[in-house]
Amino acid sequence: MNSISNETKGFYKLSWIQRIGFGSGDLAQNLIYQTVAQYLLIFYTNVYGLPAATAAFMFLIVRLVDVAWDPLVGAWVDKHNPKLGKYRSYLVLGGIPLTAFAILCFWNGFSGSLLYAYITYVGLSMCYTLVNVPYGALNASLTRDTDEITKLTSTRMFFANLGGLAVAYGVPVLVRSLSPDHSMASSEAGHAWFVTMTIYAIVGLALLIFTFTQTKERVVMDKADTDKVKVSDLVTEFKRNRPLRILAFFFITSFAMMAIGNSAGSYYMIYNVHAENMLPYFAALGSIPAFIFMPLIPTIKKMIGKRNMFIVFLSIAIFGMALLYIISSVDALKTQIWLVLAAQFIKSTGVIVATGYMWALVPEVISYGEYTTGRRISGIVNALTGIFYKAGMALGGVVPGFLLAFAGFNEKNPTTQSAFAQQGILWLVAVIPALLLILAMFIITKYELDDERIDEINQEIENRHLK
Repeated sequence: MNSISNETKGFYKLSWIQRIGFGSGDLAQNLIYQTVAQYLLIFYTNVYGLPAATAAFMFLIVRLVDVAWDPLVGAWVDKHNPKLGKYRSYLVLGGIPLTAFAILCFWNGFSGSLLYAYITYVGLSMCYTLVNVPYGALNASLTRDTDEITKLTSTRMFFANLGGLAVAYGVPVLVRSLSPDHSMASSEAGHAWFVTMTIYAIVGLALLIFTFTQTKERVVMDKADTDKVKVSDLVTEFKRNRPLRILAFFFITSFAMMAIGNSAGSYYMIYNVHAENMLPYFAALGSIPAFIFMPLIPTIKKMIGKRNMFIVFLSIAIFGMALLYIISSVDALKTQIWLVLAAQFIKSTGVIVATGYMWALVPEVISYGEYTTGRRISGIVNALTGIFYKAGMALGGVVPGFLLAFAGFNEKNPTTQSAFAQQGILWLVAVIPALLLILAMFIITKYELDDERIDEINQEIENRHLK
């Protein structure tokens, strides 16, 4: 087939400005998501004044709210067609309140108030879903072309990690520079956190608006089918779509791994390595490998196949975590900061590629569902994957808080912790994430949709539409 006939059959080619526009949406969301994932726990415990166990329980409650909220959002976006765009309209409609709640979450005006923390964090999470679910569905609505989706995902993950880098390096530097005592983990840093989050949230909103202007839905459910969408479709689709089930379980393990490691990183550098000034560099290495390896993903995938790519890079991540544990367990080694940073780079390389490319599988399971049922319920599928990655985030919020409490972490001591507390932090940084990655590796080996099969499925779907 020539390129013209491909275009008429849904295999659209996108310009680089369209790819960048789409990817900017993930950059925008990560300016908020990564700040919350990496720093909200330490803000709550050390600045806002909540006990670690209390914050952990709140994270669990918020994720339970998400379990009820995400399906409603998924069904709503599939069922309705706003004038501004079926999916892209929510980048603006949800982006504005998301910006407001993100800023309020890091305001210390009601320091220690559990009610205020619940209201602002629940509001933030609900608005994040209102943006993230339609944004995820937007990916599958731009084209059916497998190579184009790979390029889109690589671009998206490049920008997502650019956001991660801006948060990992920029947030500690900005907070420390604005804080009266030049510390990001003391009660004096409240105003610094508020100003920092305000800057990041407003920039994020501007980027969401840019994404809105550069995207257009062209592969969507027929309008005649939208009225048939209901929340129960989430359960039905999960039962009959095996690739979706596999991907969902991969999401929960991967996001649990990332959330646990990210939230523990600040504690690790402050209390185990005793190098708070090096935290920006340690955190930045969680994103820097993306700029080296994400552009290479299409080539790597063609060389070894996507299943082998997952296995190779998950193994690299586990190796990096093992190095981090060994280095941190030997007093003579953990004082060598370059060794800690090198282990972090190796770990992050594996994590970034494996967890970055998993987003390219979402359009595949959407197409598989359309192939088997005749309905392209992108919102429902993204709501389902959203439930599982937020379940992973819930573990990432609950496990560190409760483990820190169990290990005797003293949030009132800004400089030192007991040996048992330090060991608990090390388990959060290296051991538990490595165990989750081993499970994730087993799960992804069960995924059966290779590129050839997906191309056949998409071609068959388009042939049906032409009949």
